[in-house]
Amino acid sequence: MRILFLSDIHGSLPALDAALDYFDAHHYELLVLLGDLLNYGPRNGLCKGLDPMAVAERLNARAAQIVAVRGNCDSEVDQMLLQFPIQSPYVLLADEGVRFFLTHGHVYGEGKWPAGPACEVLVQGHTHLAKLEAAQPETGRPVVLNTGSPTFPKGGNPPTFATWAGGTLALRTLDGMALQTLKLHD
Repeated sequence: MRILFLSDIHGSLPALDAALDYFDAHHYELLVLLGDLLNYGPRNGLCKGLDPMAVAERLNARAAQIVAVRGNCDSEVDQMLLQFPIQSPYVLLADEGVRFFLTHGHVYGEGKWPAGPACEVLVQGHTHLAKLEAAQPETGRPVVLNTGSPTFPKGGNPPTFATWAGGTLALRTLDGMALQTLKLHD
């Protein structure tokens, strides 16, 4: 399955549209949303193209292709606008023999490891710091993928999202350029 991972949209329609353009052009099948979808958040400024209603409409049109988890800025009011569930703190997804632990990062995540279930890849957002690090088998740490943010990137990172296709994870800029890749299998 071809998966696009996206976190921390924070209501930016241009950021979402750029990621969806890549999703469509490269025939991805599943859109994994890792929280902070509509609300810009009290610590962020107003983003370019802030339009939470239009973001909700764009996402609702793809509800059948979406798996989502709740971010720290997502609320029950946001859920009322969306036609797919966003209230779970995590989801376990398996594809091509790889188990992905999907979470926003404020409840579970790097440094806040859940006791289970076991996974090969931890996928999160929350920090707005894009990261792709190989597993550390000696410590039991899985691959860590932080998608960064297409709206409010931090740490000098460009706006980003991530993908999974053909056994390879990739961190990408909004125009689709791969910043980093990690092959898990053939």
